Amino acid sequence: MKKCIYLLITVLCSHASQAQQGVYDTIKVNACVELNGDTIPCSWLDPVFVNAKMSEKWRKFHKEWNRLRNAVYVTYPYAKAASETMKEINAQLVNVTDKKQRRTIIRSKEKELKSRFADKLTKLSVYQGKVLMKLINRETGTNCYEIIEEYKGGFNAGFWQSIAFIFGSSLKQSYNPQGQDQAIEVIVQDVEKMYGYRR
Repeated sequence: MKKCIYLLITVLCSHASQAQQGVYDTIKVNACVELNGDTIPCSWLDPVFVNAKMSEKWRKFHKEWNRLRNAVYVTYPYAKAASETMKEINAQLVNVTDKKQRRTIIRSKEKELKSRFADKLTKLSVYQGKVLMKLINRETGTNCYEIIEEYKGGFNAGFWQSIAFIFGSSLKQSYNPQGQDQAIEVIVQDVEKMYGYRR
């Protein structure tokens, strides 16, 4: 009886050892190396595309997002130019106390800006103009009303504020990147990467 059992175990073990050496006993899989150095088997599934009808809510969201994105892309270079011009004007006005000389400096820069941007700016829509005012505030830290008041006087600032009011806007609007202007800030950061701007 013992011989039979021994013989049976010997046959089974030899058969198992032969099975491990077969052609189809190993399955090759891809491997991933983890950060800690472990190598584990892994695989990638084919992509699955799910198509569904967009809801009215998301259609409206994408339409508004694309409109805002377009407005930021169009107007951001103008806001950067306004910021650079203000820095130049302020640098020239540092030690100038004579009002006439100050006006001359401001008018020369104003003339330069008009020659560069007047045609393009007049083609902006009212919506793009609102976005531009937000971006000027972002770049300069000052709203458009205060800028006009500083360089052109309170009367001019009041006049242009009334024009903005007619179009449903305000020169005094602020820029809040953590609040109502968060979407603009996200797009601006994307534009800065594209144009290579740095703050």
